[in-house]
Amino acid sequence: MNLPNSITFARLVLTAIFVVSVSLESTMGLVIALIVFILAAISDWLDGYLARKMNLVTSLGKLMDPLADKILVSSAFIFFSSVDRCPVWITAVIIGREFLVTGLRQIAVDKGEVIAADNLGKWKTTFQIAFSITCLLSLIFHSSAPDSAFGEFLMNLSSPDSWLSPFFLWGAFLLTLLSGFNYLKKSWKLLLD
Repeated sequence: MNLPNSITFARLVLTAIFVVSVSLESTMGLVIALIVFILAAISDWLDGYLARKMNLVTSLGKLMDPLADKILVSSAFIFFSSVDRCPVWITAVIIGREFLVTGLRQIAVDKGEVIAADNLGKWKTTFQIAFSITCLLSLIFHSSAPDSAFGEFLMNLSSPDSWLSPFFLWGAFLLTLLSGFNYLKKSWKLLLD
């Protein structure tokens, strides 16, 4: 197994650690979840960069990289819905879009075509990750008050009552819809055949 694929599989392990950490229902668990989530998000960028840079793009990587991303993001949004930081219907739309795109890509592969990731999908992922980090910060500060001016600034900025968290949430939702529609449009002819 090459380095980029190893990093992708490490992201699945990080996702499992994230799920266990948020299940602890403690400030320390949330801090660990935040650190692990950030590492997983960095690994998402790193494995793709290394695969292209080192010319190590493989079929396994093409399958596992988006799957690992979907599992990470879905886990985070399910957790945020469980603690009332994200409406359940938005989480359902986000996960539904992931199933749709996975299915469309499989149909394309069966017909000998490839539906590549587009910029809308990359922006969608960026907004989902930014919302997740903001949410985790907010939950940490909700369970343990900051003891510095910078911590207080982060607490106010990440609060669900501030502008940042809703901006990332609604941006992620809109980009989820747009990118899902875009994938559907790209593969419409394949569906009609």
